[in-house]
Amino acid sequence: MKVRLWGTRGSIATPGPETMRYGGNTSCVEVRGRDGSLLVLDAGTGIRRLGATLGPEVERIDLLLTHLHLDHIEGLGFFAPIFRRDLEMHIWGPASTTLDLRARLGRLLSPPLFPVRLRDLPCRLQLHDVATLDEFQVGSLAVRSALVCHPGPTVGFRITEGDASLAYLSDHEPALGAVDFPQHADWTSGFELAADADLLIHDAQYGDEEYAGRVGWGHSALHDALTFAKLARARRVVPFHYDPAHTDAELDRRFEAARQGEPLPFELVPAVEGASFEL
Repeated sequence: MKVRLWGTRGSIATPGPETMRYGGNTSCVEVRGRDGSLLVLDAGTGIRRLGATLGPEVERIDLLLTHLHLDHIEGLGFFAPIFRRDLEMHIWGPASTTLDLRARLGRLLSPPLFPVRLRDLPCRLQLHDVATLDEFQVGSLAVRSALVCHPGPTVGFRITEGDASLAYLSDHEPALGAVDFPQHADWTSGFELAADADLLIHDAQYGDEEYAGRVGWGHSALHDALTFAKLARARRVVPFHYDPAHTDAELDRRFEAARQGEPLPFELVPAVEGASFEL
């Protein structure tokens, strides 16, 4: 399994000289199976650059949406492959209690927000509502989803291929409501997806000092993200979904402080746009 990061930022895209190194595009991750199967995790602004690399040899793409907040879907209309008539395009994501995935995405891809309607896309489009603890197969890649702690219907994903495993929890607040985090694993949001993962990509939007004023917003302080990774026994941890106000220099300081603390039982690899991993 090969993994590449195309967007690492949260909330809103932040292009500029102060974010060039870690990246300013919003969430998007490419996953390739050994048989060539292609999964795309979220459709933030990073998906546009990914789309520019995909030629006609790609016949099917499966897009897995964690949720439908704007920073995770705003790049969809600029993903060039969806305008190919020969492409089989599958979009997986959570429905709300009142509207299915098609109805919710149709609100984005329609006037006045976008000139092309979802129903008019020329690709061969199929939409799938993901339920909690859902499991499905895309080629050699086995996918499992579960609801996680974030405002609105939100899922995390675990992707496995043979003995290799990736957990993706881009927007996640596992410490919410815990007096002393972490508590028992069975009561911790996202644990079943992240347990013993070879690679864990996890929300780390806030500094520890910021989190107190943002409890319930659906994101993690860096310290809580690392604590969650310890609880889950992840082997390599990629902090992700950076706050738009955090510059490269600020992120450097935060990660250096994390490394200078108590020894970490995993490899810490901060998310950098363009970084790739092989599992």
